[in-house]
Amino acid sequence: MYKLIICFCLFALPFVSYAQPTGSGVTQGDLQLNTITTAVPFMAITPDSRAGGMGDAGTALSANSNSIYWNTSILNFAKAKSEISVSYTPWLRQLTNDMHLSYVSGYYKLNDRNAVGLALRYFSLGEITFTDASGNVIRDDKPSEFELTGGYAFRLSDKMSVGLNGKFAYSNLTGGLTVAGVNTKAGVAGAADLSFTYYNDEAKIGGLNGVYTFATTINNIGNKIAYSELASRDFLPMNLKIGNSFLAQFDKYNSLVLSVDLQKLLVPTPAYYDFYDGTNTMISGKDDNVGVISGMLQSFYDAPGAPVKDDAGNYVQNTDGSFEVTKGSRFKEELTEINIAAGLEYWYNNVLAIRGGYFYENRNKGNRQYFNVGVGLKYNKFGVDISYLAAVNGKQSPLANTLRFTLRMTLGENNNSSTGDDKPE
Repeated sequence: MYKLIICFCLFALPFVSYAQPTGSGVTQGDLQLNTITTAVPFMAITPDSRAGGMGDAGTALSANSNSIYWNTSILNFAKAKSEISVSYTPWLRQLTNDMHLSYVSGYYKLNDRNAVGLALRYFSLGEITFTDASGNVIRDDKPSEFELTGGYAFRLSDKMSVGLNGKFAYSNLTGGLTVAGVNTKAGVAGAADLSFTYYNDEAKIGGLNGVYTFATTINNIGNKIAYSELASRDFLPMNLKIGNSFLAQFDKYNSLVLSVDLQKLLVPTPAYYDFYDGTNTMISGKDDNVGVISGMLQSFYDAPGAPVKDDAGNYVQNTDGSFEVTKGSRFKEELTEINIAAGLEYWYNNVLAIRGGYFYENRNKGNRQYFNVGVGLKYNKFGVDISYLAAVNGKQSPLANTLRFTLRMTLGENNNSSTGDDKPE
């Protein structure tokens, strides 16, 4: 157990260090703004209020009905035989008042080794007025997207489980509008999630008993999407997540959960282009027009880094005709693509929960940086969770002041084969 925790700390330390502003050598300022974009980003929005109150660090949290989004494999370690939940999130209220994300999910444990889950996600972009090039109104529309997910979890042993999700996503952003003579269409995708969990409910740190969970997932492995026959196809938000959590049980009434996630998009980084000799030229990086599997692998080594310029501001070329890149800048840019999420959850008597967390994304990769707080109440078979997001950069962030609401209900008898009743979910 101690070796496992020490290994995780040693593993996470360099990522935490390099994902933050760098010191000597290559600095953040040496790296250009290079955000990775994908199609259907709504598939990667945190839907539930529990993880939403803990900095979005939900990969290794104890199982509940929202685990089909975070980590299906952990469902086999759930206490209750089944649970359903409904979540609602008003979205980007700094920009508009009619966008929202709705999420309905649930699971059912078939037996000690098998569990299934189902979830439906619906994202409304509100009312949008389409106009032509002259500003004349064509029509009003309400674009929307949805995702249907089915999951299966299989328990390998007392402490390990694997999970598989199948997904169907439908994204109708234009309503079939014809733009410049080109017919648009809805984006359709099929995708899969893979997940693994190691769960030890007899863990100890010193004399403190608790539950240690290690989990890793790869989400949204699926086909690229296009919204017209002529448009280029974009990747889904394929994502690698590595999560660790420890539930410290102080006594019968008090417990504390610490959860930490490392998250990385498995999508190619855009290459760096600039005009050279009058031609738009790839200065550094790699072509991102590749297949899904190639793109996932390429995402680990394709960062363009910082091209070298001479005193006159011209790019420096190597003897083979390629352009010189600052030593170490490619590797450091790869590290800046790792997001860090961390959260705490305090439970009193398994009735009242108080949560807090922080999410960090490098400013060159999107600059999502925010604190979360949340509360949860549980009575008998019902639970309600509420979370609030406070962006570090305040009103400049469209995510500022985001609220999430979740209502949960457990069904069936408790199954105590894997955890005790006094350990919160």
